[in-house]
Amino acid sequence: MYTQGLDIKPGDKAIPLETGSSEAEQRFQERIDRDERIEPKDWMPEGYRKTLIRQISQHAHSEVVGMLPEGNWITRAPSLRRKAVLLAKVQDEAGHGLYLYGAAETLGVSRAELVEQLLSGKAKYSSIFNYPTTTWADIGAIGWLVDGAAIMNQIPLCRCSYGPYSRAMIRICKEESFHQRQGYEIMLTLARGSAEQKAMAQDALDRWWWPSLMMFGPHDADSTHSDQSMAWKIKRFSNDDLRQKFIDATVPQGEFLGLSFPDPALRWNEERQSFDHGEIDWEEFWRVIKGDGLCNRDRMRARNKAHDEGAWVREAAAAYAEKRAARARAAAE
Repeated sequence: MYTQGLDIKPGDKAIPLETGSSEAEQRFQERIDRDERIEPKDWMPEGYRKTLIRQISQHAHSEVVGMLPEGNWITRAPSLRRKAVLLAKVQDEAGHGLYLYGAAETLGVSRAELVEQLLSGKAKYSSIFNYPTTTWADIGAIGWLVDGAAIMNQIPLCRCSYGPYSRAMIRICKEESFHQRQGYEIMLTLARGSAEQKAMAQDALDRWWWPSLMMFGPHDADSTHSDQSMAWKIKRFSNDDLRQKFIDATVPQGEFLGLSFPDPALRWNEERQSFDHGEIDWEEFWRVIKGDGLCNRDRMRARNKAHDEGAWVREAAAAYAEKRAARARAAAE
C-alpha cells in the first residue's frame, strides 16, 4: 500500500495505547468492536486521529513520489501502447494521492501542511521508491511486485474503521489491480521473449524482490504501532502475516514466468502449507528509511522542483476561485 508510517525506527516514541480511560473512549472502542465506521464529525481519541493522519498522509506522499520512478520511462516506453498504458497508470497514482490527501483533510489537517512536511523531509514515504528504474523490465517488476504488495496491504484497508479512508481505498484497490496486471504482462512478455529479454526480467526480479518484502514493514515484534492500530481496526492483519500472504501468492506467479527468486532459503513447507524464506536485510531497510537510499535525494529534489515550478498554477487557481466567489457574493446582494 506504500505505507510504512506505522512502522517507525526503534527509539521513536509510539502513540500511547488508549485503554478506555474515559466513558467516551469506552463508547468509541465499543463502536470499533461492532465494526461501525467512524466519520469525521464523530468523537475520536486524539491518538486515533494522529495515527490516521500519519498513515493516510504517508500513503498519499507515497502515491505522489511513486510517480517518479515510472515517469522516468514514459518517453522511453518500447511502443505507443506501452506508453499509453504507463501514462494512464501514472495518472492513476496522482489521483490516488488526491483522494488520500482529501481523506486526511477530514481529520483537521490542511493539505498544504502535509505537502510541506513531505518537501521538508519531515514526513516519510514508502522506501520502495528510493530504488532506481534502470531498465524497462523494472516497470514490469514494479507493477507485478510493488503494486502486488500494495494490493495485499490495501484490500484490508477497504474495511478500515475510518469511513473516508476505507471508501477511498475501494476505488484505489480497483485501479491497483489493473496496475498489477499491467506489470505482470510486461514480465510475461519479456520472459517469453529473447534470451536478453528474459535476462532483463530476471535481473529486475533479483533487484526488486527484497525491497518489495520490506514494504510490509519490520517484524511484528519491532513494529511500534501495530497493536494499537489493530485494536482500532485501522490495520486488520500484522506485517508478517501480510508479507507471508504476498510471498505465497507471488512465488507461483514467478515460477510460471520461468524466473527464479533471489532467496536460496525459499522453499515450500508442507507442514505449514506456506513458503519458508530467508531473512530480510533490515539494515538496508532502516538505512533507506533514514534517507540513505540510492534515490532519496533525487526524489526530494524532483518533488521540490515540481512544487516550485507549479506555484503559478496554484496561484492562478486560487485567484480564479476568489474571482468566482466575489461574483457569487455580488449576485447575492
